[in-house]
Parts: sequence; structure tokens; C-alpha cells
Amino acid sequence: MKHATPLPPEIGTHDGLSYALFEPTGEPTGAIVVCHGAGSAKESHFDFCRAVRASGMCAIAYDMRGHGRSESVLGPNLVDDALTICDLAEQRAPTVGLRGSSLGGFVAISAAAMAPERIAAVAAICPAPADFLARGLRAETLEGFEVDRPALAGWLEGRSLVEDVGRLAGQVALLLLHAEGDESVPYAISEELFAAAGEPKRLLLLPGGHHRSLQHDLEIHALSIRFIARAIEP
Repeated sequence: MKHATPLPPEIGTHDGLSYALFEPTGEPTGAIVVCHGAGSAKESHFDFCRAVRASGMCAIAYDMRGHGRSESVLGPNLVDDALTICDLAEQRAPTVGLRGSSLGGFVAISAAAMAPERIAAVAAICPAPADFLARGLRAETLEGFEVDRPALAGWLEGRSLVEDVGRLAGQVALLLLHAEGDESVPYAISEELFAAAGEPKRLLLLPGGHHRSLQHDLEIHALSIRFIARAIEP
């Protein structure tokens, strides 16, 4: 059986950040900004973006600085960069959600906490807390991208995802997804974040798996899209 080749995304640059925009054929009901993990790139999440487009929303995946085709190196402005891409999403759709994995999960939650009035929902997959990321940067176990290690590690040490999820209460719907077999970020991290978060929220722990196993799971795609779509609905 032959299937039609998926329509390619619109590739562009916004404030030095390389992005790929997936737009539905009709008027989008909302938009999802996709934040990748450390050492990854926007192309790694095109499967999710295509599913978002098929749902009637638009998706924007972008390269964090120091990754892919974006300019400069990764530094303390990584959360501001996510909100910069949200600016672009707001030009396409009335309401915006965020989806992030690992480092991207940290960025998605932190960006929503910085501007909760702008974000309807966050889906965070195996989110990495700030202290884990700072240790990884200092030990140079986080690699495969260009980064100002001292500056970013120092900035991370003043951040708390537990405090950030508390800022979402009553404004931003939070979905936490974690593989119990995650070898990099223990699933207890998502349990702690869920306990600290206010409603609306949902925690889903999946048996087995590993740190990246949920990022390309079709059922997880569908669940995340439905969660964000419900939060976006007026």
C-alpha cells in the first residue's frame, strides 16, 4: 500500500532560531510549540508535529541555540527563546500549548511559569530538573551541542521546577509523562512535580521504557494532543 508523501513544513528563522512550521489545511484551532532535548534537533519531533497538524492545530518545532541551524550557543536565555517561538505561534493561532522532552520538558514548564497567561497547557515528557541539568553540564555528560557551560550551569542552579509547576495552578493545564525505566531522569521527579502542581494536572507513568521511549510513541502523541486541545478549547 502506498501512502502520500507528507506535506513538508515551512522552514524559517525567527530571532536567530531555526524553526519548522506545520499548518493544517483549515484555520488552526491552536498551536503547539515543541521543545527538544539536549543534543537533539527540531527534525527529531516532526512525527509529533505531523500528528498535531492532522488534529487541526499548527505545530512549531525549533532548534535551541547551539543545536541544529539556530544561531549562537545555548545559554541562560533558553527559556526566553521558547517564549520567542510562542510569539510566532501566536501569529498563527489564538491559543498556544507547549510540549517538551527532557531538557525540553524543563524549558516548556519554565516558559509557562514565566508567562502563564499566554500558555494554555504543557505536556512534559521525562522532564529534567535544573539540578540534574547543571550537574550534567559541569560533568560534561551533556554533550553534542554548543553551550556556555559555566553561564548556563550557574543560571540553572537558581531554578526550581517544583516552584515553577506551582505557578501554573489554575492557569496552565499540566500533563506529566514518564517512563518508569528512565535511566537518566528517575520517574520520581515527575511524581514530585505532580504533587507540587495545582489543578488541572495529570500524571501518567508508563512501565518499562527508557529516557526517549515516549517521545515517538503514537499513543502518547495522541494523548498529549488531546490533553492540550481540551485546554485550548474555549
